[in-house]
Amino acid sequence: MLSHTFQKRVRYAEVDRMGFVYYGHYAQLYEIGRAEMIRSLGLTYKDLEDDHGIMMPVLQLECRYRYPAKYDDLLSITTILKEMPTKMIHFYTEIHNESGTLLNTGSVKLFFINMETNKRVSCPEVLTNKIQFYF
Repeated sequence: MLSHTFQKRVRYAEVDRMGFVYYGHYAQLYEIGRAEMIRSLGLTYKDLEDDHGIMMPVLQLECRYRYPAKYDDLLSITTILKEMPTKMIHFYTEIHNESGTLLNTGSVKLFFINMETNKRVSCPEVLTNKIQFYF
């Protein structure tokens, strides 16, 4: 299992009139978590696309709102890979506030596309090599 936590402070532009993070922004928080997890491995989405010709479109997104995140909260976005990716990669996300309260949980499934052929492929070796140690 691989787990990575990244912190982000809620900006005023991200909240609604009640001062709560607008519900649509949670997908962006999940993306931040995924991107930073991959970056922590020494790889980026840009590398996968530009250097390896691989895109990762979203197949499924699930989101569970437990408590609202508020303006100026420092959020801890924890992204977890529970299984080694094969044809798909499944990220689980937990978002906590500064006091440790679990505010939101979610998961995102993505698959791999060869940008040249627009066909589905298995997890690229460059990514597999970076994460196999954790499984």
